[in-house]
Amino acid sequence: MLERIVISGFGGQGVMLIGRLLAYAGMIEGKKVAWIPSYGPEMRGGTANCTVLISSNEIGSPIVSHPKILIAMNQPSLDKFESNVSDDGLIILNDSLIEREVKRNDVNVIKIPADDIADKLGNSRAANMVVLGAYVEQSGIVKMDTIFKALEKVLAGRNKKLLELNKEALKQGAELVRKGKSNG
Repeated sequence: MLERIVISGFGGQGVMLIGRLLAYAGMIEGKKVAWIPSYGPEMRGGTANCTVLISSNEIGSPIVSHPKILIAMNQPSLDKFESNVSDDGLIILNDSLIEREVKRNDVNVIKIPADDIADKLGNSRAANMVVLGAYVEQSGIVKMDTIFKALEKVLAGRNKKLLELNKEALKQGAELVRKGKSNG
């Protein structure tokens, strides 16, 4: 098993946090992981991204040119990475901020109104957790309980008050995918 994931969005949307949580959860479960953030001018409102690999075997190279999974938090991210997703891959997009349809018909698509859900929860910054919850539910790459454990470590200390909000956002993203599976 080797999962190749690219997560992309505006700087400040929590893209790096999604990647860190996935990598940390993979480590907790004894899997091999790699996490590569892309920093630079993207941090000032451009498209920031990170790559995560989670594998049951050693990872030969952390470079991913054709991810199996794309998590696109905004339109520029979909525009930039859509063509790179491998055939029969998965694109999870933040339907709150992405207005166009995915142009490819050889990939699976899950639309999540992440910003809308986060706003209803009272904190728009939780949109990243909504999308992460959807991805974890869809893929089963790690257990949701493991994501909760990773979140508890990452949000320890000054951010601890955000723990319950983020857990609820994760649950709501997962619930959307469960409902979609039962409908189709």
